[in-house]
Amino acid sequence: MDPLADDFSSVLENTTVHRSTIGCVVPAYNEEESIGDVLRSLLDQTRVPDVIHVVVNNTTDATVRIASEFSGPHEITTELGEQFTEVFVHDIGKNPDKKVGALNYGYSLVEGYDYLLGVDGDTTADRRAVEYLESEAVSDSRIGGISAIYTIDDQPIKGTIAKFLIAGQRTQFAAFNLQNLLRGRNMAVLGGQFSIFSTTALRDVMKANHQNSPWVKDSEVEDSLLSLQIKSAGYLTKISPFARAEVGGMTTLKGYDAQQVKWTYGAIELMWPGQRGDTKGQPFHPNLRLRWFENFSMLTNLFVRVAFLTLLIASLSINAFVFSPWWLLPPVVAMLLNLRVARAMKNSNSRDIGFAVFMIPAEMFMWIRISHFLRSWTRFLSRKKVDNWAMQAKAEKGGGSIGHWVPFILLAIVAVAVAVIWNLLSPVAQSAILWVGWPVVGVVTVIQTVLMSFKLFRRHQGFRV
Repeated sequence: MDPLADDFSSVLENTTVHRSTIGCVVPAYNEEESIGDVLRSLLDQTRVPDVIHVVVNNTTDATVRIASEFSGPHEITTELGEQFTEVFVHDIGKNPDKKVGALNYGYSLVEGYDYLLGVDGDTTADRRAVEYLESEAVSDSRIGGISAIYTIDDQPIKGTIAKFLIAGQRTQFAAFNLQNLLRGRNMAVLGGQFSIFSTTALRDVMKANHQNSPWVKDSEVEDSLLSLQIKSAGYLTKISPFARAEVGGMTTLKGYDAQQVKWTYGAIELMWPGQRGDTKGQPFHPNLRLRWFENFSMLTNLFVRVAFLTLLIASLSINAFVFSPWWLLPPVVAMLLNLRVARAMKNSNSRDIGFAVFMIPAEMFMWIRISHFLRSWTRFLSRKKVDNWAMQAKAEKGGGSIGHWVPFILLAIVAVAVAVIWNLLSPVAQSAILWVGWPVVGVVTVIQTVLMSFKLFRRHQGFRV
């Protein structure tokens, strides 16, 4: 046995351990305010990417100049030892494919690496984020991509509306991340904000879908589609319980509306059976179950709110309303659920807690999300061709129309029409409508409250978002 042991030891001594390689791609469009912080965040990582490519496209500001200050080789010493990386800045000029074109250009530069780290031009990460993502990816060859946990830093935010919108988006991110963590850490969307992809998985996706590049230009949600394709190719799409990143939030109603409508519209294209452009509808794909649930939930929220307000006003108009304390239970459960989500945030603050406890901000934010839901489905069903990327970019600059107010204007018009029709009805017809309407709303509200209660009392398994 001794000679055998010696031979085995000699083999180990002569074996070189493969160190995975990571190529980072940062697509950047008018990111002069954040690109410096993004690159500093990457260079400050405990596990620095082996190369960093900043791909600037369609920019009209100083993004190239600021990013170029970081270009060149960097020798860095961290807790993991001495590391080397090099930063390259590519200005590809006018790019009709926008972010997708920048990502595919970046992929062509790093396709020989083991992993592609995609980082948005406004996203900064905790120091160990890349280390955590790489460690988990290397530990399981079935993993095609892993996303970090996203949140928004609300400390530098100024203005009442901006603070309100950021508080709502922080809650929205937290709830989405928590859902994915509790679903076996299966991530429905490997967001471009800060995710790592196996280049082997990307090549398999390209082969299976007859694509020349991983990201396709005919989808409003290129990250969602790629996540579906990675899953369909037999790989896992995961969310890391440790890696964390802070993304840029929307601080105006126009900007937030344009972003959410683009995301929701693109998700509907993926969900819808059939074909839209060159994007195949995949209604029963496992990664879309959460999307279907979100859309059904928004439809239920719309119905309950509109029906309750309509029946309440109608009942008061004929002195037929009888208050019941049971009606207070659904909003209280919703408040407690929002509070639990806020408490699950790793860096929750008084603004997050207040957003949940005082209910009115959360309710206002829900109405805003309902308006996005209505605009997205209306735009999709109208089959009107719209460049949602361009509309979002325009809205972020302060341009665009008053489209984000259209659902509320239509709701007001419908309310006036319903009031006129109600007054034309006979007392018998009015009583019949109330007799049928209140039980229907009651049953739907009870079901909704029960589902919220399940979420409220579900164990979070120690996850922090």
